[in-house]
Parts: sequence; C-alpha cells; structure tokens
Amino acid sequence: MILVVSVLLRFVACLLFSPFLLGVIGKTKAFFAGKKGPPLLQPYYDIVKLLQKSGVYSLTTTWIFRAAPLISMSAVLIASFLIPFGDFKAPVQFWGDVILFAYLFGLARFFTVLAALDTGSSFEGMGANREIVFSCLSEVVLFLNFTVLVVLSKSFSLSQMIGDRSWASWTAVGPSLILVIVSYFMILLVENSRIPIDDPATHLELTMIHEVMVLDHGGPDYAFILHASAIKLFVLGSFFVTLLIPFQSHSLVINAAIFFAGMTGLAVVIGIVESVRARLRMNRIPSFITGAFVLALFGLIIALARAS
Repeated sequence: MILVVSVLLRFVACLLFSPFLLGVIGKTKAFFAGKKGPPLLQPYYDIVKLLQKSGVYSLTTTWIFRAAPLISMSAVLIASFLIPFGDFKAPVQFWGDVILFAYLFGLARFFTVLAALDTGSSFEGMGANREIVFSCLSEVVLFLNFTVLVVLSKSFSLSQMIGDRSWASWTAVGPSLILVIVSYFMILLVENSRIPIDDPATHLELTMIHEVMVLDHGGPDYAFILHASAIKLFVLGSFFVTLLIPFQSHSLVINAAIFFAGMTGLAVVIGIVESVRARLRMNRIPSFITGAFVLALFGLIIALARAS
C-alpha cells in the first residue's frame, strides 16, 4: 500500500510541478530583461489549450508520428520512478538501473527523431540530424558522470549513487562531486535544449535543433511534447538537486520543502544562465560538451586515485 501511494504521489508531482519549472525560467528571463513576462502558470495554460484542440496529420505520416509524443512522455515518466527525489526513495531500485535510466531518455529521443523523419520534411530531417549528433556526444559525458558516482558509491543503483549521500561525504569526495555537478549541469542544458545550446523560443531555421523536429505536431500531440520536455527537465533536475543537497531531516514535510525549493532554485539558475549567455554557434557546441567531458574525466581521475 505504501509503495502504491509513493508511486501515485511521484506521478502527480511529475505531472503537476514540472511545467512550473518552465514558468519560473520564463519569469526569471523576463526579470533580467526588465519585462513583466508571461504569467508564472503560462505553461499550464498552453498545455490545457493545446489539449482542447484537434490534431492535424499529413497523409505522408504513419503511426510513428502519432505514437511518438505519447511514447516520449511515457519514457520520461517511467524514468522518474528510478530516481530518488531528495530524501524520498525511488519506488523501483535494482542493480544497473542507471543504464535503464539513461536509455529511457534515449528511447524518448529516438521516437522524436523518427517522428521528424516520418514527416518526409528535409527541414525536420536537418533538426533530427543535429539532435542525434549532439546527443551522441552528450551521452558519453552523461555516462562518464555516472561512472564517477559508481566509483564513489561502489554501486550501480541510482538510489545508492545519489540517494544516500550525507554532509560527511562532501568532506571525503568533495572535489570529485564538484566536478561532476558542474559537468552534469552543462549536460542538463544540452539534454533539455536550453541556452547556450538551443533556444526553445526560437524559430530561426539556421539555429533550431529540438524545436525544428516538432514543427508539424499540433493540438494534443504538441501538448504531450511540451509536457514531456517539462518532465524531462524535472527528472534530470531531480538528479542534480539530490546530488547537490544532502537531505538529513526526519520530517517529510521539511524534506519535501527543501527538494521543491531546490528544484525552483535550479530553474532560477537556468533562467539566469539564459539571460546572461548568448546562444553558441553550432560549431561551438561540441567544444562546450567537450568541456563537460574534461570536467567529468578529472572527477573520475580523482575518484580512482581516492579509491586506490
């Protein structure tokens, strides 16, 4: 019974809180631009409005185009059950779940790319090509970060890798953790198509990466895509916050408040980054990802030196 309640609460938290992060990012960017900006709850309004519309499908597309948004959203929701949210344990834990966690996001990306190619549009094919190239680079860094945490925790389970961390661990393996956190944050921006890698609000054909792949989606399908993007940010952000902030309180209310405050703070930081940084030129993005790789590599070297 407790497990069922935990799963339901986690499911509701992912669905309801994730669009709020996009609203916080939008408000932060508007503040730095000296504007009022859209309402904090604008992402919710957009999703509800899109759900009330009907879908429009080209005769060129197949079932893949219609199934991709639902598969992508389902994949990121399933991934949320593998990761602890602060002091709240993951309902699904097993040896090697870190591999499944990473490739559930790969599955979501795979069907998004297939849907783009299914339209027969060379424009969306261009975006799919860019998405695959950069994801191949970022996944290497993501697994390198996981490798550092595996060495430090001596476990292949996400719950053991990041869920049991305490303040004492920072004094023992602090340098490695700092490098991993910075590297992971950079990959977080890449995986969620945020500035300086991509701009979710842009419609310039020469700079679009993720957005160009979903131009033909509309109505409920686009609502699922927007919501899946928000949930992906929430889940990957949960990994970051749980790793960054050790939770030691014995009160569930305090733990929940700390976790959601940390998630809101992460959204503010992303908004600040997007406000003070310009979007990188396309040929500079591999250099950005390489920088994250170097940080993770140094973290691994320090972790291996400590382990030996």
